[in-house]
Amino acid sequence: MRNDKIQKMIFTAMLAALAGVLMSLEFSVPLMPPFYKIDLSDVPSVIALFMMGPASAAGVEVIKILIKLISVGTNSFYVGEFSNLIGIALYVIPMWLVYTRTGRNGRAAAIALGTSIAIRTAFACFCNAFITLPMYATAMGVSLDEVVKMVAAVNPAITDLTGFIIFATIPFNILKLGINYCIGYFLYSRIHNVYPVMRTA
Repeated sequence: MRNDKIQKMIFTAMLAALAGVLMSLEFSVPLMPPFYKIDLSDVPSVIALFMMGPASAAGVEVIKILIKLISVGTNSFYVGEFSNLIGIALYVIPMWLVYTRTGRNGRAAAIALGTSIAIRTAFACFCNAFITLPMYATAMGVSLDEVVKMVAAVNPAITDLTGFIIFATIPFNILKLGINYCIGYFLYSRIHNVYPVMRTA
């Protein structure tokens, strides 16, 4: 049992280190705000969640943020990192609860991943409208309307905060989470047979 815990701690640390690197390898998306960037840093935490449970997945998420801040710093005035941090519970807990209560199989994983995308996207809409976007505007020393105008220069369909949520926040989160979740579960399904000790079931 002790060896199992040590093995899980080591594997969690390895996945966190990988997530920290992946979080720094981000790229922009056409017609999206400059501070909306896609990375694959959720892939290691998805693997950790299905292999070792919610504590390991949360650990990967927290450590990866610290790794990026220490090694690279922030290009979003800490707003992006703050958003990632407060979204951890909404990512780990619902996905794990749905997965464990619907069978712990491929179908259960698909339902859990879909549920998590819906919850995290809804939260991102609220968070952007009332927390992170106002914080970003404050950090830049401009008004919220000016931030929206900056975004409108990239996507003319965005003319106000509502348009920002509809044409930027929702599609961006669905795209980013969908990519991360599909890759993460695909890799987990290939890895878990190699490490039977890690299985949470």
